[in-house]
Amino acid sequence: MLETSMATYKYLRLLRLDPSSKFDALHDPGVSAPYPGIYRCEDCGKEIAIAHSHALPPQDHHQHAVGQGKIRWRLVVSHD
Repeated sequence: MLETSMATYKYLRLLRLDPSSKFDALHDPGVSAPYPGIYRCEDCGKEIAIAHSHALPPQDHHQHAVGQGKIRWRLVVSHD
């Protein structure tokens, strides 16, 4: 995985730690997002925001360079 920029925040009081396993799962492009929030591509670091009951972007949403691996989304900030 490439190290790229990460989601940031200003006010810690607006976030809370959640050790839930929902942050461990990787999701394929185009599937229904199980939670609203910010998802990050596991291999390139691109981040997207998804509303409740929306699908993750399709495979052709963005492209990876050769050797980057396939597009897989991980929930990094949840709003539920």
